[in-house]
Amino acid sequence: MRLWMRTRWDDEVLNVDDVIETANHFRCIDMIIDHARAALTEKFIKELHLTLKSATSDSRKDWFAVGDYKKLPNEVGGMDTALPEEAAGKMKALLTAYNAKEEKTFEDILDFHVKFERIHPFQDGNGRVGRLIMFKECLKYNIVPFIIEDNLKMFYYRGLKEWDNEKGYLTDTCLTAQDRYKVYLDYFRIPY
Repeated sequence: MRLWMRTRWDDEVLNVDDVIETANHFRCIDMIIDHARAALTEKFIKELHLTLKSATSDSRKDWFAVGDYKKLPNEVGGMDTALPEEAAGKMKALLTAYNAKEEKTFEDILDFHVKFERIHPFQDGNGRVGRLIMFKECLKYNIVPFIIEDNLKMFYYRGLKEWDNEKGYLTDTCLTAQDRYKVYLDYFRIPY
């Protein structure tokens, strides 16, 4: 059951889950800042998902594994993803390969993200968790982080879909987002 609330100031209707997830997203940002230098682990990724989806209507569904891998098949953008019984093994393999590299480049972080999104290990919230992971890993490896804003989303989705054929679509989209983030850093005189 989805709950909706009407705001007083402009008769706008808000989805309560959206409000909860927005507040939870800020908690996730705190987590990635607090753990920016730590190795990326399965436990941390699951904690991000648990934090993001806590107290939402999804968290009250028996079949929705908040903080754990999906129980039902899902898809992203019309593309098949890993089956529920494959998610844990594929995540372990992805993390093992990624963590075997001592220093990560911008491309390594994007490649991990694409593979994570193709596994789509959680029932919902994969994109948000995946983008939080990219932000964390950029901080860890002294790469200016970035936020994919709404006006870049279609380019971002195209980049995910076309990664194997043309890495430039996603790379250029993320570099554009990074340039926008640098404007904020410059404004607040934060060195990078």
